[in-house]
Amino acid sequence: MISAYQLKPRFQQLLVPFLRFLHRQGITPNFLTISAVVLSLLIGLSLWFVSRIPALIWVVPFGLLVRMALNALDGMMARTYHMQSRLGEVLNELGDVVADALVYLPLIALLPQWQFLVWAFVLLSVVNEYAGILGKALGGERRYDGPMGKSDRAFTIGLSCLLIGFWSGFANYFPIVLGVAIVLVIVSTVVRIQKALI
Repeated sequence: MISAYQLKPRFQQLLVPFLRFLHRQGITPNFLTISAVVLSLLIGLSLWFVSRIPALIWVVPFGLLVRMALNALDGMMARTYHMQSRLGEVLNELGDVVADALVYLPLIALLPQWQFLVWAFVLLSVVNEYAGILGKALGGERRYDGPMGKSDRAFTIGLSCLLIGFWSGFANYFPIVLGVAIVLVIVSTVVRIQKALI
């Protein structure tokens, strides 16, 4: 299945100079993971107040891009410089779920009449990440399969907010985008569970 996750190797190659710079500065993988969560809080706050300050919508797509870079860099640094730890793995998994909630729950402010879609998107995203962890829990590997994983969700919401920034009328189509994303999150979860059981 097509997923933004398939672009991760190329994305990581672009981040190598930043990786080397951060390591020289003494930055740790755990610091990057926590930074991604803090950044997610700022993105979420921007979404929450976007009805009062429309220009804040621009924070979302660019903020999500930086968050994805941080998410990639923490793992790259841990593997490249042999800095893996149990704490790091826990922070990474919990951090992703917390960060998603911090970013996406404030969509309620943007879509007040479609709150159920926002809640469904967030809750199903948590289940999706848990399904990915099941692969490792069952003795296999962490699963990232499916068309609406973490990177795909960030791309979808980021692009939607970018389009709203250029044309506010796109907000009327956002519920449709979110509905399709929810269906794809469910598909991703089913695929991950099937892969974990093999």
